[in-house]
Amino acid sequence: MLTKATIRLVVSLRQRKFRRQEGLFVAEGPRLVGELLSVFTCRHLLATREWLDLHDVRCKGMERTEVTAAELMRISSLQTPQQVVALFEIPREEALPSCALNELHLALDGVQDPGNLGTIIRLADWFGVHHLWCSPMTADVWNPKVVQATMGGIARVQVHYLDLPAFLASLPSDFPIYGTALDGQSIWQTPLANRGIIVMGNEGNGVTEEVDRLCRHRLLIPNYPPEQQTTESLNVAMATGIVLAEFRRRCSLSVTPP
Repeated sequence: MLTKATIRLVVSLRQRKFRRQEGLFVAEGPRLVGELLSVFTCRHLLATREWLDLHDVRCKGMERTEVTAAELMRISSLQTPQQVVALFEIPREEALPSCALNELHLALDGVQDPGNLGTIIRLADWFGVHHLWCSPMTADVWNPKVVQATMGGIARVQVHYLDLPAFLASLPSDFPIYGTALDGQSIWQTPLANRGIIVMGNEGNGVTEEVDRLCRHRLLIPNYPPEQQTTESLNVAMATGIVLAEFRRRCSLSVTPP
């Protein structure tokens, strides 16, 4: 039976302070919940009888509540609820991992839109980027809108919050740090390494001055044709996809066929 207390709990988790207080985040939908069940500890499943019957063996031992479609509407943050809402424990990160210097990383300097953050995590998952290093002003990764937008990528991409300028300054001097800027060098002509860290900035203001000073290479995605007047800039998630695709394209060209 769906209780008023459970409804209050699920709805409260849309706010960061209650997510931190309860140590829980929400995920919805069969595909997303199915992926996250293999990675995160599930505290409570609220699902239709059809979904519970289909996943009975996998969900043994978990707290489960059968809900109707009407009840699902009351707790879902989606316009069209999808069979299951799950409450997962937010994993505790005891210490920041070291930055693997043989990999490509992403850093986010104040990306505040939850949809953008979730899409960037999804892109990182697609392009084999395992770590996102975020300034404190970046959106909360456990926001329901972020979780949904990752489409399961949150199960494989680790997101860390830290003092971004201090982190970048601590990296070895030969480790490439790429910043995106409207006055940067065209990404099509710039040499790109298969390792390093790519910094993406805030939706309206871009990369902060403090972080920009630490970037050793500044990249621009040029419009086409160059002389034509176009929109002022690209959406940060869209720009991230283009930049990652170009890095991985260059990486594939540098691999010698067997």
